[in-house]
Amino acid sequence: MENSYDYKYEKAKEHIAKVKSFYSNLVAYLIIIPLLAWLNYNTTHFPWVLFPAVGWGLGLFGHWVSVFGSALIFGKNWEERKIREFMNDTEF
Repeated sequence: MENSYDYKYEKAKEHIAKVKSFYSNLVAYLIIIPLLAWLNYNTTHFPWVLFPAVGWGLGLFGHWVSVFGSALIFGKNWEERKIREFMNDTEF
């Protein structure tokens, strides 16, 4: 019983560390990209800020998926809910 508790505790600690890492990455993105945009606006007419914003944004999205799961659109148990909905639908 204690090994199970220790295992769950360690897994929870690992997950919390991943969540903290994601939010740190998000905060850095929300601070640095506007600074780069300001720098871009004040120096050149070419919108080079889009490259780091999109690149880092894609990385941030991948980080979010790795931390919070890949059930982005449908969510967990979506298939089961839809089957039940169709089964209860009288016009189907």
